[in-house]
Amino acid sequence: MIELKDIRKSFGDKEVLKGISTTFEAGKTNLVIGASGHGKSVMMKCMVGLITPTSGNIMYDNRDFTNLHYKQIREVRREIGMLFQGTALFDSLTVEQNVGFSLKMFTNMSLAERRDRVDFCLEQVNLSGINDKYPSEISGGMKKRVGIARAIALKIKYLFCDEPNSGLDPVTSRVIDELLHRITEEFKITTIINTHDMKTVFDIGDDVLFIYDGHNEWQGNVRDIKTSGNDRLTKFIEASYLT
Repeated sequence: MIELKDIRKSFGDKEVLKGISTTFEAGKTNLVIGASGHGKSVMMKCMVGLITPTSGNIMYDNRDFTNLHYKQIREVRREIGMLFQGTALFDSLTVEQNVGFSLKMFTNMSLAERRDRVDFCLEQVNLSGINDKYPSEISGGMKKRVGIARAIALKIKYLFCDEPNSGLDPVTSRVIDELLHRITEEFKITTIINTHDMKTVFDIGDDVLFIYDGHNEWQGNVRDIKTSGNDRLTKFIEASYLT
């Protein structure tokens, strides 16, 4: 579980996050939605330590990430996986080397153990047997799945995904959605996904956080989103289907 307590972030005179307090539960696919420029990405960057919040607390299973020492922060980060919008694979490395990169950097596994773990992760995303291929030799959807395999290589507890369906066709997008949902449930991961894709929200979302102007405008179960009574949320959903 991840808990945010009154998270604020300012850049100069501009306050981007205006006191966000919320909880993301383990074993659930937590969707974060909202228009561009309203704070979704800044919030995620604060949560993974890429940006330091101006004030507030970020709790990882009761560990205050915002006030930990370097060694403790490093331990939490080993439990975090990230799926970037552009996959961020290393073009000069094979699929096996990409997936096993964090294992080589952060564990004492032998080469054989790393290969076994890579094979397991690739099997989870239905990509067994492509170990020796390079990113340039596989499709965009396959790259996303390799990104997922890399994200879970360290047996993570927390998974962050930034627009995982960006640039993908509708069929491939659904494949990625189903993979993320299955992995979340199977391994009891706390998954947070930033997305503009309302089909993703309704297909795999458990809980939804709607951010507007730097604060949590609405949060609830995905089943309640269409009857939320929140005009801003309703307008956002309607606009999403028009774009």
